Amino acid sequence: MSPLSKKRARVWTAVIWIAAGLTVIITFSPVILHHGKKDPSLLSLPFSLWGGMMTTVILVLLAYLSSKIRDKY
Repeated sequence: MSPLSKKRARVWTAVIWIAAGLTVIITFSPVILHHGKKDPSLLSLPFSLWGGMMTTVILVLLAYLSSKIRDKY
């Protein structure tokens, strides 16, 4: 592995860690969780439930990308 590709892998790993951290912070912020409120809803499900599902999808995609970076470099 060349030094450039090793550096590139570190940069992408850092980007993924930062994206995962921001996703978790946003999930537990007032942007997603409204205190004592179930509305607004989307497709008759509370918005906080949709936010949780999207967080899960984003974290799974980030884990997939991380595994691909580890396999490649």
